[in-house]
Amino acid sequence: MPPTQRHYPLRDQVAIVGVAESDLGKTPGHTVFSLQQQAMVTALAEAGLRPRDVDGLMTSGYPYAERQAVSLAEYLGIRPSYVDDTNTGGSGFIAALERAAAAIHCGLCETVLISYGSTQYSSRTRALGGRPAEFGYQFEVPYGLPLPLGGYALAAQRYAHLYGATPADLAEVAVAARQWARLNPKAVRKGDLTVDDVLASPVISSPLRTLDCCLVTDGGGAVVLTSAHRARSLRSDPVLVSGTGYAQSHESVANAAELTDTAARESGRLAFERAGLGPTEVDIAQIYDSFTITVLLSLEDLGFCAKGGAAEFIADGRIRPGGGFALNTSGGGLSYCHPGMFGIFLLIEAVRQLRGEAGERQADTPEVALCHGTGGQLSTAATAILRRDGT
Repeated sequence: MPPTQRHYPLRDQVAIVGVAESDLGKTPGHTVFSLQQQAMVTALAEAGLRPRDVDGLMTSGYPYAERQAVSLAEYLGIRPSYVDDTNTGGSGFIAALERAAAAIHCGLCETVLISYGSTQYSSRTRALGGRPAEFGYQFEVPYGLPLPLGGYALAAQRYAHLYGATPADLAEVAVAARQWARLNPKAVRKGDLTVDDVLASPVISSPLRTLDCCLVTDGGGAVVLTSAHRARSLRSDPVLVSGTGYAQSHESVANAAELTDTAARESGRLAFERAGLGPTEVDIAQIYDSFTITVLLSLEDLGFCAKGGAAEFIADGRIRPGGGFALNTSGGGLSYCHPGMFGIFLLIEAVRQLRGEAGERQADTPEVALCHGTGGQLSTAATAILRRDGT
C-alpha cells in the first residue's frame, strides 16, 4: 500500500538548487557526455557547488551503453556513492526525482545530480522503423506500426471516436506551445504557427500530422538536489519537492486496457495526495508533449478537467501566453527542444518559473508547479509537485 498524505515522509524534505540545459538544437562537435558536462557545470555553479560535491548520480537513455551512470561519472570526474540509471522513457527524470529525494532523506547521499544528454538530431538516431520484433515490440513491429508515433496515433483515433475531438483541437496544443516558445530565447523553433498551418502539415500516422509531433533535437539537461535544510545555506533559492508519484500501465500498446486512460491518473493522484494539494492549487503546469494528444489525455487524467473535456478546457487560447492557464511555458517538446527524453526539461522550466527567472515568459508569481512526464507508448507516468520555499 503506497504511503498516504498523513505519513508521507519526503514532503518538502529535499530541494532543487540548480538547473541548466546545454546547447540545444544542432550541436555538432558535442557528444552525449559533453552536453551533460556543460549543463552540470552551469547547474552546480547556480547553487555554488562543485563537481566533487556530487555524491549521487542519476541518468539514463543511452541506447548502446552498459553501466550508463558509471560511464557518465567517469567522464564527469566524480565518484558518487549512489547511482541509478533506470529507464522508464520520457517519464524517467521526473520519476528519478522521487528516488533522489528518498536517497537524500535516508542519508545515502547528500547531493544528487540528475543528468541527461542526447545527440539524437546530429546522430540521426530517431527513426520510426528498424526496431527489433522482440520484447514488447513483438506485438507491433510485425504489423508495421511506426513506434512510438503509431501508439499515440491509435490513442488519438480512439479519443476522437469517444469524445469527438477534432484535428483542430489537437492543433491548438501545438499553436500554444509555439507562442510560448517565441518568448523563450533558447527555443529551437520560434516561427509563426497557426491552427491552419498545423492542419496543412503532412499526416505522419493518422490523425497525427508533422506539427502534432515533438521536435528532434540534440541537447542535455541537469538538475541538482540536496536536503531542504542544506539548500537554505546555498546560493540559489530552493524549490521544494512536495509530492511525487509514479505509475505504469503497459509496455506494448497492444496490451493497453483503454488507449485514452493513462497511468497519469494514478501518478497524479499519488503526487497530489503526498503534497497535500489538488489540481486547483497548481499555478503552472509542465506536461510532456511528445505529441499533441499526450497533453489532452494528461490534462484529463491529472484532474484538471473531466474525461473528454480537454478540448473545451484549452479552447479560446486558455493555454496560450496570457490565457489564464500557464502550460508548457518553455515552448515544450513541440517547439523548445526534444532530445529524445524531455522530462528533465519540464523540471528545469518549472524551477525557473517558481524562482521568477523566466524572463518574458514568466507567469505571475507562481507558488506551486506540476511537472508530468509520459514514457513509452503512454506506458509510464511520473508526476511531481514543486513549490517555492516559504510558501
